[in-house]
Amino acid sequence: MHICIIGAAGMVGRKLAERVAKNGNIDGHAVETMTLVDVVAPEAPAGFTGKVNIETVDLSTPGEAERLVAARPDVFFHLAAIVSGEAELDFDKGYRINLDGTRYLFDAIRIANGEDGYKPRVVFTSSIAVFGAPLPYPIPDEFHTTPLTSYGTQKAICELLLSDYSRRGFFEGIGIRLPTICIRPGKPNKAASGFFSGILREPLVGKEAVLPVSDDVRHWHASPRSAVGFLLHGATIDLDEVGPRRNLSMPGLSATVGEQIEALRRVAGDKAVALIRREPDEMVMQMCAGWAPGFEAKRARALGFTAENSFDEIIQAHIEDELGGKL
Repeated sequence: MHICIIGAAGMVGRKLAERVAKNGNIDGHAVETMTLVDVVAPEAPAGFTGKVNIETVDLSTPGEAERLVAARPDVFFHLAAIVSGEAELDFDKGYRINLDGTRYLFDAIRIANGEDGYKPRVVFTSSIAVFGAPLPYPIPDEFHTTPLTSYGTQKAICELLLSDYSRRGFFEGIGIRLPTICIRPGKPNKAASGFFSGILREPLVGKEAVLPVSDDVRHWHASPRSAVGFLLHGATIDLDEVGPRRNLSMPGLSATVGEQIEALRRVAGDKAVALIRREPDEMVMQMCAGWAPGFEAKRARALGFTAENSFDEIIQAHIEDELGGKL
């Protein structure tokens, strides 16, 4: 199997490559080649015995998608995007990266399909940002997509494209609506939701973190470990079981900021909690008001997708994966 990870220098892309390298296969299908793609050169994962191709590519540049498709990967994991806050601040860049780049990839595969019947699996990372307020809790699988941000709109358009290109038989597509991934390792990014990770990640290593919203803000979360599991399951799932509705809201954990903080207290104590500094931010609070509080995710669970059941589990996964297993 040849897999291509677009967005491989990002956190989830890097962890996906590492998991594949460690396992050597995806659900029993041996991975012989990995093509790792990003606008900066991704690092080859340690321990992988197959071939690794490193590609420095901006997918929104005409012609680049065709070059990736020419190698005929069996599976594309399309993770490349600019995040919510940045897409909101820079309208043109958001549509160029998040929509145009995706369309170029889909069209390059469509053209190759017409040439020689090439029909890869395309695992597309969408977002719960495709839903907009007013929102019920929990949000059912049948709820309509009415995004209230440019990022959510871009992802919703791509979901429609993925469904249509799959319906037409150009590729085997599945859209994975990721919850907010928490706890994200490394430095904060420009995602408006970044504080969900920051108020846990920084205090766990003795650093101060800023909380821009109130403790009663409720949101939908999953760990990086679960995010990788979603993508790998999407790469081999029987799409006949998924049916024509190819975009799935993933399982996750619904929790308030206050519940996050109490989980931090249980794991790391009052000293860690004291490092959270409350600084209300009106723009972030307004954006939060339109974010999804939680999902039923019945379809995804029935299809075998799984996630954590408590924030204690999410924090413990971060400690194991990023902090050597102990504080």
